[in-house]
Amino acid sequence: MTGTTTRSETPAEHRLGQYVRFWNAATEREQLELAAAAFADGVEYRAEIGVLSGTQALMDFRNQFVAHMGGAALRLRERPRVHHDRARLRWQILTEDGDGAPFATGTDVLHLDEDGRITSVTAFLDQAPEGFDPAAHH
Repeated sequence: MTGTTTRSETPAEHRLGQYVRFWNAATEREQLELAAAAFADGVEYRAEIGVLSGTQALMDFRNQFVAHMGGAALRLRERPRVHHDRARLRWQILTEDGDGAPFATGTDVLHLDEDGRITSVTAFLDQAPEGFDPAAHH
């Protein structure tokens, strides 16, 4: 057989796209709209830096990071993997003042509710930023 096939985006993949766009949103209004679409009430985010609860805490974390770094973008390293009520996203963070190499790379494991909204995120660093001390955050 020849030719190409296109696969339409599943509802879970659409929600995961909203998640990525949330991390890259330029305005608070855009963040709020994406957060309302992607996250379930009381979403929990667990990373080596700590545990955050609720969309406002995620927005504050993202905005403080971008302000500190002078700009950053989350990019997927591969297509998200989804099964049952879990998803895995492998990402990299690129910064404006970087040399083209990722600031950090990681993997997020997300739990999805019955509507496909994200109830929790567990973030793992695959390649930590230079100088990052995970013991300092526990």
